[in-house]
Amino acid sequence: MATRPASPAHTWRFFRAGGFDQVRLDRGADLLDLEQLDQKLWVALACPTAGLEFDDRTLALIDTDHDGRVRAPELLAAIKWTGSLLKNPDDLFKGTASLPLDAINDATAEGQAILESARQVLVNLGKPEANDIRVSDLTDTAKIFAQTAFNGDGLIVADSAEDEPTRTLIADIIHCLGSDLDRSGKPGINQAKVDAFFADATALVAWADQAQTDAATLLPLGEATAAAADALAAVKAKVDDYFGRCRLAAYDARALAALNREEKEYLALAARDLTISAAEVADFPLAPVAAGKPLPLRAGVNPAWADRLATLQAAAVKPLLGERAELTEADWSTLGAKLGPYQAWTTAKPATQLEPLGLERVRSLLAEKGQETLGALIVRDQAQEANVKAITTVEKLVRFHRDLALLCTNFVNFKDFYSGSAPAIFQAGTLYLDQRSCDLCLRVDDAAKHAAMAALAGSYLAYCDCVRKGTGEKLQIVAAFTDGDSDNLMVGRNGIFYDRKGRDWDATITRIIDNPISLRQAFWSPYKKFVRLIEELVAKRAAAAETASSAKLEGAATAVAHADTAKPPAAAPPKKLDIGSVAAIGIAFGAIGTFFATLLGYVTGIIRFGPPAIIGAVLAVIALISGPSLILAFLKLRKRNLGPLLDANGWAVNARARINVPFGKSLTGIAKLPPGSHRDLRDPYREKRQPWGLYITLFVLLFAAWSWYQGKIDTYLPSKITSISVLGTNAPASKVEAPKPPAP
Repeated sequence: MATRPASPAHTWRFFRAGGFDQVRLDRGADLLDLEQLDQKLWVALACPTAGLEFDDRTLALIDTDHDGRVRAPELLAAIKWTGSLLKNPDDLFKGTASLPLDAINDATAEGQAILESARQVLVNLGKPEANDIRVSDLTDTAKIFAQTAFNGDGLIVADSAEDEPTRTLIADIIHCLGSDLDRSGKPGINQAKVDAFFADATALVAWADQAQTDAATLLPLGEATAAAADALAAVKAKVDDYFGRCRLAAYDARALAALNREEKEYLALAARDLTISAAEVADFPLAPVAAGKPLPLRAGVNPAWADRLATLQAAAVKPLLGERAELTEADWSTLGAKLGPYQAWTTAKPATQLEPLGLERVRSLLAEKGQETLGALIVRDQAQEANVKAITTVEKLVRFHRDLALLCTNFVNFKDFYSGSAPAIFQAGTLYLDQRSCDLCLRVDDAAKHAAMAALAGSYLAYCDCVRKGTGEKLQIVAAFTDGDSDNLMVGRNGIFYDRKGRDWDATITRIIDNPISLRQAFWSPYKKFVRLIEELVAKRAAAAETASSAKLEGAATAVAHADTAKPPAAAPPKKLDIGSVAAIGIAFGAIGTFFATLLGYVTGIIRFGPPAIIGAVLAVIALISGPSLILAFLKLRKRNLGPLLDANGWAVNARARINVPFGKSLTGIAKLPPGSHRDLRDPYREKRQPWGLYITLFVLLFAAWSWYQGKIDTYLPSKITSISVLGTNAPASKVEAPKPPAP
C-alpha cells in the first residue's frame, strides 16, 4: 500500500528497542495520523486472528474480508472509523471496557444513530439511567431483546401477537412444524414456516372437500365406507388368490390336487396340537378350490380367515350387494369397483404434520385469515433490522474503543514486548522447567511446520505438548530458553505451563532446536564436552574390561565343570621376550619424558618472567580453549531474532526484532533465593570432599622447592636466600657459576 509523506503538522516520536527504531503511540493524534507513517517503519504488517491473547470478536470485526488475518489497511480503516465517532481520540488509550455515552461524537448522523441505539440497549437491559455502555452489555443478545417483541431477525414469537387467537395460531404452528430461536431467546417462527403451514392446511382441506363434492362416488356407504374398505383390504390378497386358483383349475383339472395342497401336508398338521385360530393353515387357500366355484363366506372356509370373511360380508357385501352366503368372481369385481374410488381417495391424502390439530381446527384457521396476520407481524419485525444493525455497530465501537490501542502497540510497534510492562498479545504464558521460567512462549498448531521457519530465529527452542488431564484439553507451544544452559534440557522432560488465564498444563518437550543460550554456556561448553568425552571413554573401557572378565570367569567355570572328563590343557610355553616390543616401550617412555621435559621447560620459562607472565599464559590457554566457542556464540546471539518465530505463526513481521543477551535474560528467569533468606549449609547427605586444596598447596610448595634447589628462581630472590648462597658447594654442579677470569 502506498503511503503519503508524513504531515508537517504531526511530529513522530520514536524509541529504540530490539536494535531498531519504533514509533511511539501514546496519543490519539498518533493513531489518527498513522496512515501517513511510512509502513516500512511499522514492526508488523499483518497478524492472524486466532491463537493470540486478544479478543477474537474484536479481531473478527477488524478483519472485514474474513480471511483470518488482520492487515495494515484493515487496521487503518478501523482507526479512522473509530476516531470519527469519538469526541476525543485520546480516549482510545484508556483501554476501558466501558464507553461513556457523552464520549460519542453525535455531530454526525452515524454518531447520532449509534448514540440512540446505545440508549435503547440500556433501556432494554433495564438501565435507562446509565451513562456508559460496556462490552458485557452487548455480548448477550438474548438479554438485550428479552423485553422486545420485534428485533429485526424475521422471527415472531407469541409475544409479538396483539390478540389471543394469533398467539394460539403461533403456538399451533410451533407445535406442528417446530420453531427457530429468536434473538430474544424465545421460540419463534419465520415466513417460511408460516407459508409451509398454510400450504399444508390448504391441501388438507381441499382433499377433505372432495368427499363432500363427490360423496356418491367416494362414500357409497357414507360414514360406514371406511369400515367396508378396511374389511375389503384385509382379505383382498387372499380372495384374489382363491379366484386365481379356481381359474387355473378350470384351465387344467390336473392342477387341482396341487392347488388344494397335498394330503401329506394335512398329515403333518394332524400330528400336532392345532390351535383354535388354526394359524397353521393361514397360508392355505380360503376354501377348497374347484373350477368356477364361488367363494363361500361362512361354511367351508379356512378357519384362519373365517372371522375376516364374516366381517367382509357384514361390512361390505351385505350393504353393497345384498345378503349372500357366497361370493362369485363377478361379485368380487363389483365390490372392488364400488370401494375403489374411496381407497384411491384415502391414498391421495396429503402427508402433513397438521394431524394433531384436527380437520375442523385447520378449516377454522383458513377461514380466519391467519396467514395474512402473521405475515404482517413478520414484516413489522423485519422493519427493525436497521436498528439491530445499529446495535451491532454500537458493539463494534465499544470494542474498538477498548482494544484498538492495545492492538496497535503489538502491531505497529512491539512496545508491550520490549517494555516488559505487560505480556505481548502473542505471548501465550509461562513455562516452568529446569529451575527456569520462560516468558517467551507462543501457541503453535503444527510443531514440525513451525520449526522449519522458527529455526532461523537463532534461539534455543523447545516445543512442548501441553495437556490438562482433568478436561482433556490439549495445545502445543514453543518456548525460547534465553538464559542458563542446556545441560538438562532434552526431549521427554516434563514441566508446567501456565497460560495467560492462570490455568496450569502438563508440558512435555517433544522437539528441540539447539542454539547457543548464553555466553556463560559457550565458555564452559568445551570443558564439559571434554569431561563427557573422558566419561564416555572410561565407560567404554570399563564395559570392555567387564566383558573380558566375564568371559574369563565363564571359561574358568566351564573348565571346572569338565575337569573330571577332560584332560587339563597343556601349559602354554613361556613367551619369549620380543625385542621389538621392548624397543617400542622404550621409545614411548622417551616420548613421554620428552613431552614433560618440554612442558616443564615452558613452565619454567614462564615462571622466570614473573607473575604477569604466569597470568598471561593461563589466560592464553583459556582463550585458546574457550575462545572459538565464545566467538561463535557471540555471533549467533547477535542474530537472535523474534521475527521468524512470529512469521511461522502467520504474522508478517516487518523488522529485525532482535533478542540480545540483556533482553534475553529478562525473558528467562533463573531460580534465585528470595532476598533476606536464611540458608542452612549443613547437608547430611553431602559427598565426602577430597582435600584437593591441600594436595595443590603441597604440589606448589614441592615444585617451588625443586625450582629453588635447581636455581631456577635465583634471579628473582635476594642473594642471601639463593640456592647457591645457602647450599654452597652442595648446589647442583650445573648451577654453580664458574669463577670469572681476572681482569687483564
